[in-house]
Amino acid sequence: MAKTLKDYFPSIQTRKGVLKEIENSKELWNTFDLWAEEQQEEFLDFCTGARGVKILYDSFFKEIFSPEYHPERLETILSLLLKKKVIIRQILPNDSVRIADEQSLLITDMLVELEDGSLANIEVQKLGYAFPGQRVACYSADTLLRQYKRVKSKRKKRFTYRDIKNVYTIVFFEKSTQEFRQFLDQYIHRSRQVFDTGLELETLQEYILIPLDIFKESMHNKTVTNELDAWLSFMTFDEPKRIIELIESYPEFKVMYEEVYDICRNIERVMQMYSKELAELDKNTVQYMIEEQEKVIKEQEQILNQQANKLDQQEVQLNAQKEEIEALKKKLEKFCKK
Repeated sequence: MAKTLKDYFPSIQTRKGVLKEIENSKELWNTFDLWAEEQQEEFLDFCTGARGVKILYDSFFKEIFSPEYHPERLETILSLLLKKKVIIRQILPNDSVRIADEQSLLITDMLVELEDGSLANIEVQKLGYAFPGQRVACYSADTLLRQYKRVKSKRKKRFTYRDIKNVYTIVFFEKSTQEFRQFLDQYIHRSRQVFDTGLELETLQEYILIPLDIFKESMHNKTVTNELDAWLSFMTFDEPKRIIELIESYPEFKVMYEEVYDICRNIERVMQMYSKELAELDKNTVQYMIEEQEKVIKEQEQILNQQANKLDQQEVQLNAQKEEIEALKKKLEKFCKK
């Protein structure tokens, strides 16, 4: 008989037990009743181990990868992505003036200072943008400016630009944009500024973009064979079979899943977390739709302007032809009088 998640995590509750606790609380039932049937089923599935919890949910992600309580986890991921040993010196508050704070599809945002003074901004985006490059560039510039202000304020007259360290912008996309779909065999994209002549200068800004949906597709019918893919699998897969394969090959992840299912035992808390996720998703989906509609309107305006310009040109040509005809008529009249 195939093993289930409950065989590995005995603390997982039964569907009947979860429903009973919800039904016995008026407040919990009112919350549960507000959800769509699909959302109710998703909640019951991850609470009872029918499916795994989506680790990319903001509340779960921040619990599992908290740089305050579990710095070694984030350090491991950063070390694998940056291809060098990383130690987190401190967590920085998210008080920047970033444009994205207004209304973005950003779900998770962590900013940490590393031992060498460089900054790493770790972000999770649930929905891709039409042009993610521009936003990512703004995120990086914002982080770099923030470091500049902090370091200059601290060092005062002793400040030099060599005091500024690298800033890394690392974005996990749950759903990537069309640009990424051109590279279905690649799921980690690294970038830094280089000169076409080979001139080497430290320009400080580096980017790592990870489209997790493409990672998931690339791992279809494949087993995890390295530590980085193991971490990406932990973030990506919620199928019980894949979770079991992961914890059997990489037992260190079992502790993290146990933490997740301990959270799920507190039904009131996890319902609040899930409600927050649904509210954020609704808001972000609306914002995404607005952005897409604005893009369509802009494209249609461009087409209409092009058509209007074309009509103006045709009108000019038509008027010129009319003037030519009138001139020919007058010339003809002169011939007739002769």
